[in-house]
Amino acid sequence: MKELTLFDMPCDISNWQVDNFSADNFGKQDARIALENKYISQIEISESFNRQSVSFQLSKNDCLHKWLKYKEGFSSSLVNSLLKEFNISRNGLVMDPFMGSGTTALVCQMNGINSIGFDILPMSKIAIEAKKNVFKYDINELSDMLSELKKMECPLGYNKSFDYLSITDGAFPDATAKEIAFYSDWNDKSHYSTETKNLVKLCILNSLETISYTAKDGQYLRWDYRSKKMVEANEDRQNKGKRPIVVRLDKGILPGLHENLCKELEGVINDIKQIQKTLSQTNAQIDYKEGSVLYELPKLDDNILDGVITSPPYCNRYDYTRTYALELNYLNLSKEDITKLRQTLLSCTVENKSKVEDLSAYYEKLQKHDFYDHVFNIIKSNAALNEVKTWLHERDKKGYINNKGVLRMVDGYFTELAFIFAELYRLCKNGAKVAFVNDNVRYAGEVIPVDFISTELAEQIGFKSQKIITLKQQKGNSSQQMKKFGRVPLRKSITIWEK
Repeated sequence: MKELTLFDMPCDISNWQVDNFSADNFGKQDARIALENKYISQIEISESFNRQSVSFQLSKNDCLHKWLKYKEGFSSSLVNSLLKEFNISRNGLVMDPFMGSGTTALVCQMNGINSIGFDILPMSKIAIEAKKNVFKYDINELSDMLSELKKMECPLGYNKSFDYLSITDGAFPDATAKEIAFYSDWNDKSHYSTETKNLVKLCILNSLETISYTAKDGQYLRWDYRSKKMVEANEDRQNKGKRPIVVRLDKGILPGLHENLCKELEGVINDIKQIQKTLSQTNAQIDYKEGSVLYELPKLDDNILDGVITSPPYCNRYDYTRTYALELNYLNLSKEDITKLRQTLLSCTVENKSKVEDLSAYYEKLQKHDFYDHVFNIIKSNAALNEVKTWLHERDKKGYINNKGVLRMVDGYFTELAFIFAELYRLCKNGAKVAFVNDNVRYAGEVIPVDFISTELAEQIGFKSQKIITLKQQKGNSSQQMKKFGRVPLRKSITIWEK
């Protein structure tokens, strides 16, 4: 009997088809229904991956991949499956346009496959640099460094502390804030190699949430009831005669940085020992470029890629500059730096402004404005996307949308993705396959089939859609939407295209 693979799973697609795209039949749905009918036969419900596979959940137990808690990442097992199904040969070249913590690149490296990718978050550079050096570390040096660290303690009279921004103020107990400054200074001034210092910096980054009064929660940081921010906010409310904010987060006893850093480093060193002992080093290269994929892709030559495996930020309002505020603050980004970074990200938050004028000017500068016009006309002509935008605007007129930035975000999201799809088509060799992990979303009762709209845009650009792998577990809606508009199950999919 043939072994079923990720792409061969039998399925009953009826439960994954959207019956009503516009709650209470508020808006027209003809274009989205036509799109659903066009692509529903390509849906395959997979038994081989789940929400853990397309998130950080599986990777947090993996050697190497758990070194940075990057909650938006996907698992190494998913990348391995896709590389096998795409039949990428050793010495091939795979791209991840949104590298994050570098899972695609690192799995490629272990398989002898070269990779190239981009990210604008500074944590990515540190994580990828630390991971790709896994065979270069001197175990004796790492052991000596850990032994020295274990014997150290922050002096009582040490007078430096974590340099807070307004959005992170009071995130750590006072003693911990001093520890962060002390052990960071020690690491910077130590005699150890550049690779080892970078590894220590990564372990400090990976400790910040654990030792803080905060927890990452989608669109923002949640704060423990004991934090300075929550205490002062409730004192202010009490003085104004208002009810206190009900804060449900209680992280219990927080470890200090010294304790947690020793634990992190011990785990990382054990991972390195295991990898160096059990795996063979390959000659595969990781080419990481720090910058916006929108402006970096056009600089590359045609027909260089054997495959693409990626997961862009979702169209879900999650703001990485807020959820990773502690890490950005630790890496010395100012308030102005973070604001600029937020605008440079793929448009996935309500604060993102349109990049259309900047993109137009950029392609004009490259003398590729015909390319720009071609892609922009594809975006403007997409019936399902126009339908979504029309009825979101109508919902807004009725007061159903609580933030007008949603309208700009949805428009910008698909516009920017379309330019990325077009550049990837140019960069891919004939026969190259592309995998995008993404979530469908719903705003104010209007369902946005991200997987099908993306696939139609990709086909209009020139790709051929192969199949759309969908999780067996469906996604729900926000409690506010369900209360007002009812529940509509939403797909989480991997769209597979071929040039």
